[in-house]
Amino acid sequence: MSAASSSPADDRPVLVTGGAGFVGANLADRLAAEGRTVLIYDALARPGVERNLAWLTERHGGRIVPVIADIRDRDALDAAVREAGAVFHFAAQVAVTTSLVAPREDMEVNLGGTLNLLEALRARGEPVPLIFASTNKVYGSLPEIALGVEGEAYRPDDPHLRAHGVGEDRPLDFHTPYGCSKGAADAYVLDYARSFGLPTVVMRMSCIYGPRQMGNEDQGWVAHFLIRALRGEPITLYGDGRQVRDILHVEDCVAAYRAALARIDHVAGRAFNLGGGPANAVSLRGLIAHAGQLLGRGIAIETGPWRPGDQRYYVSDPRRAIAALGLERPLPWREGVAQLARWLAEWVEPPPAAAVPRRQTEAAL
Repeated sequence: MSAASSSPADDRPVLVTGGAGFVGANLADRLAAEGRTVLIYDALARPGVERNLAWLTERHGGRIVPVIADIRDRDALDAAVREAGAVFHFAAQVAVTTSLVAPREDMEVNLGGTLNLLEALRARGEPVPLIFASTNKVYGSLPEIALGVEGEAYRPDDPHLRAHGVGEDRPLDFHTPYGCSKGAADAYVLDYARSFGLPTVVMRMSCIYGPRQMGNEDQGWVAHFLIRALRGEPITLYGDGRQVRDILHVEDCVAAYRAALARIDHVAGRAFNLGGGPANAVSLRGLIAHAGQLLGRGIAIETGPWRPGDQRYYVSDPRRAIAALGLERPLPWREGVAQLARWLAEWVEPPPAAAVPRRQTEAAL
C-alpha cells in the first residue's frame, strides 16, 4: 500500500502515544524521515521497546522528542497534547491474557487513557486530528460464523465472507476485558467526532507484523513464532492451530495511518477494518509451515487449551479502507514474513547445529 503526503501542511509536532512500540516506532520513523518533529509519548513498560526509541533517536536526532510518561498521567499528557498538530494513539495494554488477570488496570489504560487523550484534545478548542489504533477484537469471537475445515485452516461456509472478509457492518460484540476496554475506547473516539466535532478516525487492526516487532506469546504472534523457530524452541498453539488471520506488513499499516491523516477532512468520524484481506490470510499452522520452509528445518509444536474470546476465523474486509484512503495492494504475506525472518535473524541467537533436526516442517505437524 502507499499513501499521499502524511498530513496537510503543518509544522507542529506529531504526537505518537505508544510511539516506542512496534507500529508507533515504524510510523514515527516515517514521519521523522519526512521532516516532521515527533513527540514519542511512551511509558517504556513493554520489554524491548527502549531499543526502538534508541533506534529512532540515532536515526533522526532532534526530530524525535521522547516524553517518558504513562497515558494515565493527565498532566504529562495535557502538556504533550498542547504542542501537537496531530495525534496517533497506540498506547495501550495489548494482551487479552493480561486483561483477564488485571481487568481494572486494562480498563484504566485502554479506556481511561483514551478518554484522557480525548479530553485533552477537546480542551484545545481546535480540530486536532486523532487516529486511533483499535482492534478486530471489537467484533468478539464471532461464534455465529459457520466454519468448515480445509486442510489446516478454518474456512467460512458463507461464500461472500470467504471472498471478502469481515466488514465494518459486522455487529460489535465485546468479549474479554481487553475487548471491552478497546471496544469502549473505539466507541468514545467515534462519538467525540459526532458529539464534539473532533476529527477522529478509528483503525480496527487485524494482525500487523514486520521489523521492530517484539513478539511474545500474548501479542505479536507472527514475530513470536519466528523468534521461537530461529531459537530452535517449540511453538505452543492454543486451540488446534487452524485459526485463520489476515496479516498486514507494518509498512502497509503505516501507509494507511498516514493516508487517514492526509484525508482527515474526508474520513473523520469513520472506522475502518485494517488488515491484509483474504489474499493475505493464513492459519497458525500454515505460518509455522512457511517458517520451517524459510529456515530449512522442522519446528516442534506443543498445544494448549483454547483461549477465551479466540476467533477461529477473522479476516478483514479491506475494501472500505482501500476506497476511502487510496491504498494500494499490500505486500504478499509470504514475502513479508521472509523479510521479517531476515530482520529477526540479525538479533536472535540461533540454536546449536545439532539441536534441531533438518526436516520439513509438515512432518512436525
